[in-house]
Amino acid sequence: MDKRSLEQFAQRFRESETRTEILRQELAVAIRQATADDVPQKDICEATGYTRQQVRRIVQAGNAEPLDRDEID
Repeated sequence: MDKRSLEQFAQRFRESETRTEILRQELAVAIRQATADDVPQKDICEATGYTRQQVRRIVQAGNAEPLDRDEID
């Protein structure tokens, strides 16, 4: 493994982290919308793999401020 290859892997990893963060935020918006559309929390949990508590935290966080990663993990 040379330095250039290692730099490329590190760059791909950083790009992946950025994409993951964007998708995480989009999923939070979708969860809030599903809740507003009266989708049962049970169905949201099944679809996302999140616990009921995680879904509640996401919904309660609302759109006022970005979610902290700890609220989802």
